[in-house]
Amino acid sequence: MRSGVIVQKKGMTRVFTSEGGHVPVTVLDLAQCQVVAQRTSEKDGYTALQLGAGIAKVNRTSKAMRGHFAKAKVEPKRKLAEFRVTEDNLIDVGALLTADHFVPGQKVDVSGVSIGKGFAGAMKRHNFAGLRASHGVSISHRSHGSTGQCQDPGKVFKGKKMAGHMGSVQVTTQNLEVIKVDAERGVILVKGAVPGSKGGWVLMHDAFKHALPDDAPRPGAFRLSGEAEIESATEEVIAEPDVQEEKKDDVT
Repeated sequence: MRSGVIVQKKGMTRVFTSEGGHVPVTVLDLAQCQVVAQRTSEKDGYTALQLGAGIAKVNRTSKAMRGHFAKAKVEPKRKLAEFRVTEDNLIDVGALLTADHFVPGQKVDVSGVSIGKGFAGAMKRHNFAGLRASHGVSISHRSHGSTGQCQDPGKVFKGKKMAGHMGSVQVTTQNLEVIKVDAERGVILVKGAVPGSKGGWVLMHDAFKHALPDDAPRPGAFRLSGEAEIESATEEVIAEPDVQEEKKDDVT
């Protein structure tokens, strides 16, 4: 079992196929998703990875959390989540997960908080048909009708579908297909709709009902926090001799 990632929903668009058709996709941004802590069976009783995403302001982070992030040597994160993994899929603390953690064609499960609709009636909330338009019905055409019985049992059962608060709950959409992955921009395109509003945080992991593709990286696609700085430094060192040779040629 591999670790999932924390992504930010940016909105929806479409991708055109070679046959001329188009596929509706949701754009998910892998915003600085980094390993903050490890949970091991010896210390915590289970094996998991704690990930953080986004950048939070230091003055809006509690003292306890500042110490937690300082221990991991990472910047304060806006969103934290844990993903259960097996021991062979643990990733070092401080590693940055990249978008090629998933491969095109792979099935994933996505969890997020749905858009809040406020107080909604029974027709909108539970897809009721409503009352008849005539034959004695007046005013209450969109009401949900009777909710109880006679004197026995003389009450409304718990869980009865009625009008009430709609949305703003945890929703998981299973078996969504990954259409495209852009590792440089940190963007993942998933086919179909993803629960949540624009800018909301979404948890994304491998599908439980589908096998993991053979070309999927294990334990995952990531880079250590210092690798990017080392790569940029080596590029500058390699580029310097070429500049010096050009100057010598100009002088000669």
